[in-house]
Amino acid sequence: MAEILPLKDAFEPALALLAAGEVVAVPTETVYGLAGDATNGEAVARIFEAKGRPRFNPLIVHVCDLDMARKIAVFDAASLKLAQRFWPGPLTLVLKLREDCGIHPLVTAGLDTVALRMPQGFARELIAALGRPLAAPSANNSGRISPTTAQAVADDLGARIRLVADGGATPVGLESTIVKAGPEGVRILRPGGVTGGEVEAALGSPVLRGGAAGIEAPGMLASHYAPDAAMRLDAGEVRPGEALLAFGPRRIAGAEGAVAMLNLSETGDLREAAANLYGHIKALDRAGVATIAVEPIPHDGLGEAIADRLGRAAAPRGR
Repeated sequence: MAEILPLKDAFEPALALLAAGEVVAVPTETVYGLAGDATNGEAVARIFEAKGRPRFNPLIVHVCDLDMARKIAVFDAASLKLAQRFWPGPLTLVLKLREDCGIHPLVTAGLDTVALRMPQGFARELIAALGRPLAAPSANNSGRISPTTAQAVADDLGARIRLVADGGATPVGLESTIVKAGPEGVRILRPGGVTGGEVEAALGSPVLRGGAAGIEAPGMLASHYAPDAAMRLDAGEVRPGEALLAFGPRRIAGAEGAVAMLNLSETGDLREAAANLYGHIKALDRAGVATIAVEPIPHDGLGEAIADRLGRAAAPRGR
């Protein structure tokens, strides 16, 4: 079973495991990541094996500074501007992969691009000490709810990994925004911790939404972030036997009859709602209901990313 250690005690053991080609669960500002040396094929394979992740789904590569990033990928002007504005932070850039960059081919799933991010805090310090980039998808079974606490990681992957570095609850609570610049303009492939409005303000121009075709980056599978229960979005009432994922101060009809209820934000604060999203879904799923009804949530600001995750959680599943 994985050992859970506070950050002050976890750094050296985590560094030693990573250097030996093992994987470690680490906190970032977004969610907990399952980290392995992105240049080591055995380490990358362990990430896929521990998560049960399909090999066609690429991984985000995490760097400690812009110099490391530039050795891996070619930066266009728009991406460089975004990196300078939002790194370290919850923004991932999809960029042209450099030849002989050292990133193992498993990481990019055969694409000629790579998804790069510079995280804050503990993970960034680990990368700097290791001197190599880390591949680090969310530390959970593939397609399931992303973990925002160390215990959530241990509950899901504890039998398959050796160490979870405990940094407490992650402050953003949603994965990073993924952005790709192309001939037609800058496109948000996955909304996340940096809002579309913030990206547009940094660039001084509008951005496009959605991918052009196929899987261009992590987190683009139709069904993802899913609990065992079905999710019923934009619910106008709570049906018998359902749990309720609420939002804001006002309740929909039948809320008093919900098997269980948690509110993403009593005051309607989208940042608080994002931080609570995965933890609340996981807690309601433990109530053993067949369906979780979800109250309507605004789609502006971080609501765009919340809606994206809820939509993928509610999508039909091939399992």
